[in-house]
Amino acid sequence: MTDLLAGELDPELTKFDEISATVDEIDPIETSALGLHPDLQSSVESRFNELLPVQTLAVENGALGGTDQLVVSATATGKTLIGELAGLDRALQGEGTLLFLVPLVALANQKYGKFQERYGDLVDVTLRVGASRINDTGQQFDPGADVVIGTYEGIDHALRTGKDLGAIGTVVIDEVHTLGEGERGHRLDGLISRLKHYCRDGSTQWLYLSATVGNPGALAEVLEATLIEFEERPVPIERHVTFLEDREKVDVENRLVRRAFDRTSSKGYRGQTIIFTNARRRCHEISRRLEYASAPYHAGLDNGRRKRVEREFAEQELAAVVTTAALAAGVDFPASQVIFDSLAMGIEWLSVQEFSQMLGRAGRPDYHDKGRVYVLVEPDGRYHASQERTEDEVAFTLLKGEMEPVQPRYDEAAAVEETLANVTVAGRQAKLLNDRMVGKVPTKHALGKLLEYEFIDGLEPTPLGRAVTRHFLSPGDAFALLEGIRTGESGTELVARMELRGDR
Repeated sequence: MTDLLAGELDPELTKFDEISATVDEIDPIETSALGLHPDLQSSVESRFNELLPVQTLAVENGALGGTDQLVVSATATGKTLIGELAGLDRALQGEGTLLFLVPLVALANQKYGKFQERYGDLVDVTLRVGASRINDTGQQFDPGADVVIGTYEGIDHALRTGKDLGAIGTVVIDEVHTLGEGERGHRLDGLISRLKHYCRDGSTQWLYLSATVGNPGALAEVLEATLIEFEERPVPIERHVTFLEDREKVDVENRLVRRAFDRTSSKGYRGQTIIFTNARRRCHEISRRLEYASAPYHAGLDNGRRKRVEREFAEQELAAVVTTAALAAGVDFPASQVIFDSLAMGIEWLSVQEFSQMLGRAGRPDYHDKGRVYVLVEPDGRYHASQERTEDEVAFTLLKGEMEPVQPRYDEAAAVEETLANVTVAGRQAKLLNDRMVGKVPTKHALGKLLEYEFIDGLEPTPLGRAVTRHFLSPGDAFALLEGIRTGESGTELVARMELRGDR
């Protein structure tokens, strides 16, 4: 125990447990039997001969026949292809656009690039992200494209401002467990309801994808989707915990990265590492101090630089990438090892879902014999004064924790924001949209507040209400802006103060 607390790396001392490999016996469907649009069929057959197990289960349960599905399966088991095949086939058959939604701009850019690379010769692909919502002309977005890659916020902004999204044939909501996250949760909940209102003729197929859902049966029921759940883990994962001071973490990470890269698996691949930390600046700090080749990877880098990092990692030119927890959902690196430099995302502790998804990045069946996860814990450590728990307390909660139910949380501000957006989009049908949401929205109370704040007049948004919902403002943010304008605060000061209110 003395060595463990001193940050020693003897695997026998640091090992917490091992998650065994599990492989279910499922007869794979041959890709030649899929019966897709001829152009897509040819493309798929040129890439692989048979479907993976979760893909097989989805297809057997109607994924290519228009059935709505919630697909829950571990990282790297092939969920994304289900949405691609279903949506692209319908688009090529003239049955509407594929709308593929992800939570972050960086992930949308990554997904857009992959769609262009794989299917750009078959379909037109366009991008709609939240970065355009402040000064939006709509000129860079083509609603007539076969495929629209978007962020939740980018598509929600289009709905809130009355943009034409074309005829939507398939909606894929990637990382649907985001429903359970603070601010993003209620906004995704509202977006899904508003999109269903937009697609109200009933012909649209809905596919929801996640690696981590604590209540999959209940969530599938409320989403009115067939549950496809597959729990295979292709390789075992060892989980290790070591306690050390914050200043010691990078030295330990350096040793772990070296040790992994100096090993070669039975498949002939060197061990590579993903290091998760809580801030972009910390990504650069860690990467600079690692002896073997590494690179930072986060949403603040331009798309070209991220693509270069992805290529260099895939070609084994990098021993490690250092990334933020915020990008955990979309990091697609074939790593043998994951290191948690921090158990926080910004100033918020990770949830069990987030932690499980991140550690699931360790070990790929085609590359590695085993995945390894190291959790580096600072006793009594905190990243912000507002955090009540310490890093060591959080560590064992995460390692032992049960997956929380995916349930959006509605305080008064969230209820007011989503109800205002629903009034803006659907007018007198706003209550129907509220009632359809996964979370329980106190509609009567929210409408009363909207009237009190003069955001609505009857069941129509006022000009102030439209401005508030266009810019995704909470009531508190809206009133802070109005007060700043009233008192003559400069634009720079106002923007700086609003940014300090939280990372949106």
